[in-house]
Amino acid sequence: MRRSLRHHRETPILVGCVLVTLFTVAGAVSRALSGDPNEPLLLLSIPALVYFVRGQLYARQRVNGVRITEEQFPEAYRMVAEAAERFGMRQVPDAYVVLGNGVINAFASGHGFRRYVAVNSDLFEVGARDPDALRFVIGHEVGHIAAGHTSFWRQFAVSVANVIPGVGSTLGRAQEYTADNHAYEYCPEGVQGLRILAAGKYLYRDVDFDDISARAHTDTGFFVMLVNLLSSHPVNTFRFAALADRDRPGRVL
Repeated sequence: MRRSLRHHRETPILVGCVLVTLFTVAGAVSRALSGDPNEPLLLLSIPALVYFVRGQLYARQRVNGVRITEEQFPEAYRMVAEAAERFGMRQVPDAYVVLGNGVINAFASGHGFRRYVAVNSDLFEVGARDPDALRFVIGHEVGHIAAGHTSFWRQFAVSVANVIPGVGSTLGRAQEYTADNHAYEYCPEGVQGLRILAAGKYLYRDVDFDDISARAHTDTGFFVMLVNLLSSHPVNTFRFAALADRDRPGRVL
């Protein structure tokens, strides 16, 4: 099932990003062996930097966030556990509610052998009124973990590509479509909850999902392409269109 849910462009783009990192590291090693240690040492420190950043991020959620458990936010915990089971995962990832300060966001990451989901409080609040919307969000983030997007080695392998404008972000968009496919597989009725990305947590119920998805075919042009190219997530019109028409994969470019 995981293979069928993966966006068809993700693996080829991933291979390209990995090659960018491999060639860069190989060049750094070559320069180091030829007696120029400064820049190569900086590049070769990337694995330690990735490890440090991931560890610090995980620690921040653990000490500042509210952990979702069977006793605390039990309904949300069931969503996480059900999504993990649906995607054939052996272990239920940790999950946290973190202070959003008005920002609508959620993400998945990991450190060591641990994987976790974090949902900003402003987005989590929506789940009290719209459980399907929260279920879709959780399915999306658990989908990232199930698809291998949070692996340390994967993060390291694309680390150089991530700093090149339009390269790492293109992989990011393909991964977002993959995670959306997981979320749709888990809770298709929650797809309307994505309207929150367009209008926020108070107005989203008044938003016409189909109107936004239809504009993927009319609101086009160079600058639309540029905005999408430089974004780690597909623009809303492309993303909504992919979820409205399940016979077509989402547009990466």
